[in-house]
This record gives sequence, C-alpha cells and structure tokens, in this order.
Amino acid sequence: MADNKGGRDKQARDAERRQQERDVATELERGDEKEPPVEAAELGDFETELEAMNFPTTGTEIVATLGDHTIESVKGSYTVEDIVPETDEETFDSPAAVRVQVQRPTVAAAMKRIVESSETLRNSEFSWTQRKAYEMTFQELAAIDADDDDEGITAISDWVVDQIREKETLPASRAVRRQAAKFCRTNGYQVRVDEWLGI
Repeated sequence: MADNKGGRDKQARDAERRQQERDVATELERGDEKEPPVEAAELGDFETELEAMNFPTTGTEIVATLGDHTIESVKGSYTVEDIVPETDEETFDSPAAVRVQVQRPTVAAAMKRIVESSETLRNSEFSWTQRKAYEMTFQELAAIDADDDDEGITAISDWVVDQIREKETLPASRAVRRQAAKFCRTNGYQVRVDEWLGI
C-alpha cells in the first residue's frame, strides 16, 4: 500500500474496523452484563428477519426493515426504532453488531440520541473510540443506579445533546465521564477513584 494520505487513511479505517469487530465479539461473550440482557426467547422473529438482511447495512435500512419490532427487557419495552440510530452514517457489519444494540436497550437508546444529534455537526467525526468511551460511561451509570429508572443515563445523554446544540461540538469522552461522576456524587452514589467514573 502506498505511503500517502489515502493509504494511511485506509490503514486507519481498516484498523478501526478490526477493533470494532473485536469489540462486538467481546460484548457478545461477556458474562458480567451491567444491564440485564434481553431474553433470547424475546428475539425470535427479530433474529429471523435480522439474519435475512444483507450486511453491511445502515441504521436507516435496519429501522426501515425492523423498526416496529418490539423488544421486551426487564427495564421495559423498546422498538428497534428506539435503539438503532436512523442514519446512513451508522453502519452495521453483521447481525452480531445489531444484537449488541438490542442486548443493552437503555444504553443504545441514549447513544441513538447522541448519534442522531451529532449529525447536525459540520466537520466533526464521532470516532469509534469516543463512542466506546461514551457507551462505557452509560454502562457504568446503568450499574450504579440500577434501581432508579436510569435517571443517570437520561441526565448525561441530555447533557451531551445540549452540548452538541450549544457548542456545536461533541464533548470529549473525559468531559462526559466527569459530568457522569458529578451526577453520581450529587445524587449520593459513591464513585471510587479507581473506577471508570472516578475522574
């Protein structure tokens, strides 16, 4: 491959894609779910139609095909449209990538809001590493306030969307973690320094 900007960009995209694939595989194998997983029995028809789709595919195509499917979780009912960003910028390489979204509907719904809001930004890329950091923050909030209707996830996703609208930029992942830690401490949740939110 030529050592020019195009070649380096392709190498970076390939490395990011490989990391995405590893992350998806890890997510599916994890046994220590912070958000209770959706029961496999709930995914029957959804799984069948998902497997019939051609991949890679966009969030827009998934919502158009499967958007009205309802997923029941211990936290409530969600449609696929509630948890998959309806955008052509969001690409899913395999059914497994979509399953990761469905397995954590609370976090996925928050990320959907942020991804769709970030589309209004010019010259701003929502990188895979930044996205994973946001997701980890939401997963930690889900674990901390498991009994509180995900108030923390709602508060922080609202804050991120407000930052996008007001400052016309995606807040740094460190700023999101800091805001999440502030929320936790303000609401009486202990955050240790050695934890993800202990910033």
